[in-house]
Amino acid sequence: MNKNQLLTLLSAFLLWSAWPPIPFTAPALLIALVPLLLAVENVINSNKLKKGKNIFWLCGLCFFIWNTASIYWVFNSLNAVMPSWVAVLISLIPFGLAALLMTSAFWLYYRLRRISTRFWSYTGLVCFWIAYEYLHQTWDLAFPWMNLGNGFAQAHYLVQWYEYTGVYGGTLWVLVSNILVFETYLAFKTSPKSSLDKGASKWILTAGLGTYILIPITISLIMYYRYQEKLNPANVVVVQPNIDPYAKFGLMSSSAQIQQLIRLSDSAGQVNTEYFIWPETAISENKDEAQIRTDPDFLSIQQFLSKYKNGNVLSGISSYAVYDTAKTQTANFDQNSKLYFDNFNAAIQIENSPKVQFYHKSKLVPGVEQLPFASVLAFMKPIFAGFGGSTGGYGKQKEPSVFYSQSGVGAAPVICYESIWGNYVADYVKKGAQFIAIVTNDGWWGNTSGKDQHLEYAKLRAIETRRWIARSANTGISAFINQRGDIVKQSKWWVPTALKEDINLNENLTFYVKYGDYIALMGCFGSGIFGILLFIGIFKKRNKHPRQPEGKSISSAGGCEL
Repeated sequence: MNKNQLLTLLSAFLLWSAWPPIPFTAPALLIALVPLLLAVENVINSNKLKKGKNIFWLCGLCFFIWNTASIYWVFNSLNAVMPSWVAVLISLIPFGLAALLMTSAFWLYYRLRRISTRFWSYTGLVCFWIAYEYLHQTWDLAFPWMNLGNGFAQAHYLVQWYEYTGVYGGTLWVLVSNILVFETYLAFKTSPKSSLDKGASKWILTAGLGTYILIPITISLIMYYRYQEKLNPANVVVVQPNIDPYAKFGLMSSSAQIQQLIRLSDSAGQVNTEYFIWPETAISENKDEAQIRTDPDFLSIQQFLSKYKNGNVLSGISSYAVYDTAKTQTANFDQNSKLYFDNFNAAIQIENSPKVQFYHKSKLVPGVEQLPFASVLAFMKPIFAGFGGSTGGYGKQKEPSVFYSQSGVGAAPVICYESIWGNYVADYVKKGAQFIAIVTNDGWWGNTSGKDQHLEYAKLRAIETRRWIARSANTGISAFINQRGDIVKQSKWWVPTALKEDINLNENLTFYVKYGDYIALMGCFGSGIFGILLFIGIFKKRNKHPRQPEGKSISSAGGCEL
């Protein structure tokens, strides 16, 4: 194993060790990419042929190891419903795809180094990386779990300024910090002058690095310790029924599950309880939304609520809607009834009145809840159905909607996977949500770090929106998180329980809620500009050297054709 490979493995280790749920290590993200940058620099300055290919494989190795070590739990959920070898192959998709996109950002950085200065190449790297993260939260294969800004979830007291920037502010902080550390290292190693700016001494660069790292930390700590919530209490109960997710559908009747949820709710409910939060698919028997008011389970829940004057049950539910025509792109046709229908992973709010509110999960899990690029991959529908997904995909709604109680309290019904989208959760708040209710069923992943990461990421949503979070997880971990991102109360894993808390409602909108992922949009714009310049630069260079043999250096900036 050569030096560059060792540096690559060191970066992979640092990235993994800094990732949730490992405590107290998040600041390591600020230096974790330095060994990889050094390995890339070594290749650029070497006499190797096909430098681009070498850099691609070094970066790919680093990011594949990091992703696999951090989200290995994806395999657990797949292995429970399909043969191990199939689960391994499918698990490689999220591991490999994220690694490929990350690697592409570094490879494009190398290409910029061949035609531009170090400063503009670094700027391009930052833009390309941010653009990759934004792409990976917006397309049909969306999985923004490994965005760099998420890495500070365990150290939420260091990123209180996410209320202004969202997690992309954390991504920007990490990338620029690593670049500055790398340049400072080069300045001390190779020259009394900085290799980034020959007019600045290495000590000025060092001072700038320290300032760039310490100022955000200082500001965050001041915000954290000075933050005071406006008192506007509402009593909320979160319920964790601890029903084996593989027994929920068919092995245990829906009515028995409802009675267990009611017993746990009653054990913690108070006269003034506003909300009982039940987990994802807590109402597990597929319900016709049009007939819900006459459903026995619905009537049982309403009877339970009769003793709570202002009480509401916000619950996950498996539901469906029937149409005369194909009203949606996801509608399936039933040969027997000659009608169309949509299945939903949904949330429902039930109260002491005939009023019923539904929300249909929008951010669907690729492959399990929706077929990615359905118009192109329609031939694969039977394959995904065989793996436990919906043949036509679940139906969804385009925008989030807020549930309102009879007393006027606005709740954001966030279903499982949706809680890792900062901008999407912010849209609930923009529409009037005063607190966030996350309903999830993390038992699919088993007792792995997946459930812990999912909980930790919720802390970032609390900071971005300055809203309390009431999190109900079927098997754990259920929790209450305050507006600073502190976990005030939480359950244990795989233990049936109910937690109650007087949370503070908030109506103020943060800068991030108002303006969303503006850093991501600027990064995408920058990546577009750099992409155009890169294309023009490569095109001109090829015209300038029309007879240059493949594999020979054509620029003192380093590099050969891949």
